[in-house]
Amino acid sequence: MKRYMQYSILAIALFCIFTACKKDYQDPSGPSSEQAYSSPATLANAAVGLQAWYAKDRTGLLYTTVTSGSLLLGETFVTNPGNADEGQIAAGGNKILTTNVVVTGMWNVSNKIRYEADSILRRTGVVVADKGFASGLIGYTTIFKALALGVQANFWEQVPENTGTPVSSGGVKFVPAKQGYVMAVAALDNAISTITATPIGTSFLANIPQNVDIINTLYALKARYALYAGDYPAAISAADKVNLGVQSTLSFNPQINNPIFSLVTATNNIYNVVDSTMGLPVPIQPDLADQRVPFYIARPAKPKFNINGFFRSSLTAVPIYLPGEMLLIKAEAYARQHDIVNGLLYLNKVVTKKASEDAFGVGAALPPVVAVTEAELLTLIYKHRRIELFMGAQELEDSRRFGRPVLERKRSYFPYPFVERNDNPNTPDDPAF
Repeated sequence: MKRYMQYSILAIALFCIFTACKKDYQDPSGPSSEQAYSSPATLANAAVGLQAWYAKDRTGLLYTTVTSGSLLLGETFVTNPGNADEGQIAAGGNKILTTNVVVTGMWNVSNKIRYEADSILRRTGVVVADKGFASGLIGYTTIFKALALGVQANFWEQVPENTGTPVSSGGVKFVPAKQGYVMAVAALDNAISTITATPIGTSFLANIPQNVDIINTLYALKARYALYAGDYPAAISAADKVNLGVQSTLSFNPQINNPIFSLVTATNNIYNVVDSTMGLPVPIQPDLADQRVPFYIARPAKPKFNINGFFRSSLTAVPIYLPGEMLLIKAEAYARQHDIVNGLLYLNKVVTKKASEDAFGVGAALPPVVAVTEAELLTLIYKHRRIELFMGAQELEDSRRFGRPVLERKRSYFPYPFVERNDNPNTPDDPAF
């Protein structure tokens, strides 16, 4: 077994208790925080554990976000009504209870990752003398902290300002979701500045999975969350720095499988894709010749439509970001600054891209599109984001941001889990929809 798998297992064993965002996540039966973070090796163990928390099983953020986004936007439907929690999300509205296991799991694990990431980052300068090791540790840890913040801002109207304030001190305060994206960008900027000053050392890279390209991922996530925060120049600048030929993924092995494949695709017992319309309304459904449709949706004899793409096998790696996303970020950022020419230019780089020209084989291979007005261009960008990033857990944010009709989604934001409201007096009121 590879060394990084040993790290992941150790990290999971060390951090096995989590509830509301203000809780101390330390397992009282295990080592103290100081023991768990007492050396560069143990800090690296904990950092690799963040990736495991994000990607592993039905409790991880990969499963809960892909499931929630695809069900809320009608890309998928529940195949077995016995899966009551997924069924609530598919029904939407007030059918989603505050005890929903998928929603509560997403909330708890995102808080868990933020808490542990902050614990690692707080101790890095004290424990790690090797600046190259510290630089890599900060970069890698920040990736998962930013992802966790992005998940919360995507699915909730307000997000915890931090994860460590006890009830005796007034509990954790909340900030608007858009501020959550700003917080993610600030964390990413700090990591980028650290790595710019001191490049990542090979001593650190030997301690982590090789599937995550730290520098490209930091810039890609900055581009994503700067766009969502409305900082369009920063989004363009960050996207420009991403090497579109480099893959950065969540990888799997025989011990830890791709959870969507293992739980969903292979069984057809939780949910499946609706059809080749990809959950889009008639005016903006995929073109019949769009090669991204068969990439993401298989057509076996039974069922008629099945999940494909990045959930087609137990070992299929899942991209942390796609090259096409970076092009679409630039297209949208230019369009929202009223630059139709450049917006259309970058949109057509995605529309005309062939599978052989993409690092992950995602290509529409269509003729260029035409847009005369800014509104037309933004509608086309929304359409192609939904197709290019199909089942990519960004659907809900996109639907809100582009001002799509509420009838196209089952709910705009999740209610806050009961465990949070019960433990934190500052929990906001649930949104109406």
